Amino acid sequence: MERPAWAPRSIDIAVPSVSRIYDYYLGGSHNFEVDREAARRAMEFMPGLPKIMQANRAFMRRAVRFAVDEGVTQFLDIGSGIPTFGNAHEVAQAAHPGARVVYVDHDPVAVAHSEAVLAGNADAGVVAADLRKPEEILSSPEVRALIDLNRPVALLLVAILHFVEDADDPYSAVAELRDALAPGSLLLLTHASYEGIPLSAERAEGAVDVYKDIRNPLIMRSRDEIARFFEGYDMVEPGLVPMPLWRPDTALEDEDPYAFSGFAGVGRTA
Repeated sequence: MERPAWAPRSIDIAVPSVSRIYDYYLGGSHNFEVDREAARRAMEFMPGLPKIMQANRAFMRRAVRFAVDEGVTQFLDIGSGIPTFGNAHEVAQAAHPGARVVYVDHDPVAVAHSEAVLAGNADAGVVAADLRKPEEILSSPEVRALIDLNRPVALLLVAILHFVEDADDPYSAVAELRDALAPGSLLLLTHASYEGIPLSAERAEGAVDVYKDIRNPLIMRSRDEIARFFEGYDMVEPGLVPMPLWRPDTALEDEDPYAFSGFAGVGRTA
């Protein structure tokens, strides 16, 4: 397999990556055949996966605009993935020039492309780090330079927590991040769940097994389990709901049934 010029030398292009699979679902071009093959296998069981990812992105854009409307102009996007059109910094800075955004990802391709996209943007940066190690994120030079933790921050955890197993205690990581944020900060979150998928759980498990096979388990949590991530936050209306139902800006009857898979919500610290 020939290595594309954009692929960092440090990565194994024969191993699938959830960031690049996500990029493929969104119609991006920074993925390899091994990623596309894994995505196609998952879609054999759950053909609406691209619609779910599009709903994730649409929620993120609405939630970022909501944050700016609420006066929050600092964004920490963890598990940000490979840059695509309508990324958080584009939405935030269009709504409020000078809004500051730091992306965090542990995928070298995602980090390299974020750096390329952000070149010349003094109000945005990227950190190579892992959600499971919040202190490394919070103490990074990029966060220290761009994010004032004494002022409200919008923390984006969009389509990332379902890749953190219970053994790695994602609830503690989210709580540690929450405790570092100023009052009035926001948590913008989406999470996969069997609830809402227009398929039987048995059929959907076939797609989940594909992620297990590539050693990136997809943890499908219940609504109650997802709600636990908002401990210490006051939920913003309409609460924790299927993604299209969170402050929609398009007609719901136009939404694909798969878009209602999983949950989205925004919380605010007191």
